[in-house]
Amino acid sequence: MIRHILTVSTGTLASRTLGFIRDALIAALLGAGPIADAFLVAFQFINVTRRSFTEGALNAALVPHYLRVRESEGAAAAAAFAGRVLGTVSLILIGIALVLTLLMPLVIAVLAPGFVGRETLQFAITDARLMMPYFAFVGPSIVMIGVLNAEHRFMLTAFSPVLFNITMIVVLVVLLVWRHDPLFSATVIAGAVGVAGCLQMLILIQRRPWRDGIATPIRISFDPQIRGFLRKGIPGMVANAGPQFLIVGGAIIASSTPAAVSWLYFANRLIELPLGMVGVAMGTVLVPELTRAIRSGDRQALMQAESRGAELATALVLPATLGLILLSEPIIRVLFERGAFTPADTVATAQALSILALGLPAHVLVKVLAPAFFAREDTKTPLAATLLGIATAVVCGLFFGHAYGASGVAASISLGAWFCAAVLAWRGAATFGFSIDATARRRLPRIAMCAAAMGAMLFLAESFVSPVTATAGFAAQITILGGLVAAGVSFYGLLLDLFGVVSWGEAISNLRDGGLRG
Repeated sequence: MIRHILTVSTGTLASRTLGFIRDALIAALLGAGPIADAFLVAFQFINVTRRSFTEGALNAALVPHYLRVRESEGAAAAAAFAGRVLGTVSLILIGIALVLTLLMPLVIAVLAPGFVGRETLQFAITDARLMMPYFAFVGPSIVMIGVLNAEHRFMLTAFSPVLFNITMIVVLVVLLVWRHDPLFSATVIAGAVGVAGCLQMLILIQRRPWRDGIATPIRISFDPQIRGFLRKGIPGMVANAGPQFLIVGGAIIASSTPAAVSWLYFANRLIELPLGMVGVAMGTVLVPELTRAIRSGDRQALMQAESRGAELATALVLPATLGLILLSEPIIRVLFERGAFTPADTVATAQALSILALGLPAHVLVKVLAPAFFAREDTKTPLAATLLGIATAVVCGLFFGHAYGASGVAASISLGAWFCAAVLAWRGAATFGFSIDATARRRLPRIAMCAAAMGAMLFLAESFVSPVTATAGFAAQITILGGLVAAGVSFYGLLLDLFGVVSWGEAISNLRDGGLRG
């Protein structure tokens, strides 16, 4: 299981790294004004849609159904089921894309009510319409990836988003070289989103799951089996996109404050790196593992999956949270402060990042807890928790956003994430309980102590170098930041070994053998 998680995490890291380059170029081109706000509202709408289906979301709906059909009716019946899902989902998404394109003025008015009566509204409508082809292209892609995941083929899930970001980066570099005005640049970038989605789908088509007989024949159907899949699948997809919906809720509130949408967007991009590496990988790999353990009645395998998942998530998310809080301003300055993105934007974005990072453990906790429900084909409980979290964020945001601006909206998003995680933990404990083994009970407190020690070290080091960093050139800034990150990671890794959490030599040996000993 750990090898699969690392495969997905590596691909996600590559995609997120390219995504940072993409967003740094967007910041340099558009800055944080009304044109950037309009583009980013439209882009967030498409991103939420994409992540509602991808990044582990489709696993929550498709994998348990697919595995149940394969176990009860055989591989041919499972392939036929996957083929019907592929055809039906593609048709539904194409239809939705056409309807949303026609209704886009209403959609943007709902997503960004602060834009109404300003020219920013029309900018956002135009950008969103140009991006809508991506919505249609994502249909066949997500089903093919989900079926391959069910067969323990995670490589495409991990690396298919890379092509999307590479395409966007090429377009952005050309625009920077030609130095077009921001409005024209935003329009071209929006069109490139649809082109990038098409290229991503074509790569997956070349892989053709049906070539291996795991999604064939492809046809459209609304038989009882497909209707049952959709009834359980749609709530699961919405629940899996909880962090993105929280950001959308924040953007709705922030849209009335100039540049606040941009500050929140760029801050959230930093949150998505650890969330993607840990949360997405956990959701992608844990659902098949837990489903198999539950269906076979193997309690030992179930406990093993839950324990290793909890350990890995905790070991990665705690230091990431502390690092983002303590190094927020130098990180934002190095990544985004150039071109139209000003030092004032850096300060505002860093403040939002520090507050959003407080909710990062909750987002990852949701990604770890939700698969236990999805594996039992319960998508309603995660959906209810997600909706309650969104409601909490919106209610708190109406108060905190008015009083504290973008930072208040960021605080409301973090509170919503923790409320969602608390609901899932309470329902899981009451319904079926969570089981972790003795090894996990021993390791988890030690992991927390190691992360706290690393945070103290980073705080002292950053305080020492901050007077130099604030006035240094870009090369010096990135060198100092890289040194701080490397020192923190090395110190944390050393502490994990000293406290007996992990032996790095043993871990590498186990990974080579295909697993990690519990």
